[in-house]
Amino acid sequence: MEETLQIRIHGEASKPALVYLPGLHGDWTLVPAFRLALAGRVRFVEFTYPRTLTWTLEDYADAIEECLVRHGITRGWVLGESFGSQVAWALVRGERGEGRGRKECAAGVGVDGSSLSPLPSHFRADGLIVAGGFVKHPFKWGVKLAGRFAHGLSLTWLTRLLFFYAKVSRWRFRKSAEVLAGIEEFVARRTELDKEAVVHRLRLVAANDPRPIARRTGLPVHHLSGLWDPVVPWPFVRGWLRRECPGWRGGRLVLTADHNVLGTAPRQSAEQVLAWMEVRAERSASGVR
Repeated sequence: MEETLQIRIHGEASKPALVYLPGLHGDWTLVPAFRLALAGRVRFVEFTYPRTLTWTLEDYADAIEECLVRHGITRGWVLGESFGSQVAWALVRGERGEGRGRKECAAGVGVDGSSLSPLPSHFRADGLIVAGGFVKHPFKWGVKLAGRFAHGLSLTWLTRLLFFYAKVSRWRFRKSAEVLAGIEEFVARRTELDKEAVVHRLRLVAANDPRPIARRTGLPVHHLSGLWDPVVPWPFVRGWLRRECPGWRGGRLVLTADHNVLGTAPRQSAEQVLAWMEVRAERSASGVR
C-alpha cells in the first residue's frame, strides 16, 4: 500500500463534500478531532498519500481527482493543510487535461459504500480553504533548511520526538478514543521511508510556485491560520492573497492555535470552515457570485 493513494469517506452523499488534503505527514491521523467537530454536517473526504519519492505535485493532484470521481465525488470544497495547499492549487488549476498518467486509488477503511463512477469526469471545486497553507512559501531558504534537517535526522531521534508528542497528545485528547487511535497510528506510520517521503515533499514545496494559478483563481479562497505559526508566517500569505488573488474572500486567525490549526483548535476551525461553506451555498442559491 506504500505507493497507493488511500481514501476514506465519512457522511451522507446528500451533504456538501469537504475534501481534506493533509500536510507533510501525509495522512489522516492528525485530523480526527476536526472531523468529529464537523458533527456529520458535511461529507468529509480524507486522503493518505503514498510514500512516494517520485511524484510531482501534478501527480498528486491527478491521482486525487481520479480517486474522487471514481467514488462519485465530482464537486465540493477543498481544504489544503500546509503542504496540502500546494496539492490543492494544482487540483483547482484551470483546464486539467489528462495529466501525466493516473495513479492507482485504493478504497480505504470506512468508505461509505458509494458506487464508483462508470465514466471518467472532472472534479469541480466550489471553494478553496488553505489551513496553515500558502501560495509560494515566503521563505524558500527555510523550506530547504528543513529538508536538510529532516534528511539528516535519524529515525531513533525522530522516534524519541514522536514519543514526547504522543504523551502530550494522549493527555490533551484523553476523552476521545478515536483521536487517541489516530495519534497511535500517526506514531506507528513514521518509518525511514516515511521520513524520506517528507523530505521529497519539502523539495517539491521549495521548487513550487503556484502564484500564476492563484492569480487566475476566481473561486472563493479563504485562509485559516493559528496565531503562533513559525512554519508559515500568516501575514505574508494573507497579504499576498488579498492583493493578487481575485477569489480572495477573507481569512480567520485562531488566537490559541499554532501551525496545525485543525488539530490544536478543531472546534473553532470546524465552525469557521462550515460558515464559509454555508455562505457560498447561500450566495449560489440567490444567484450572487
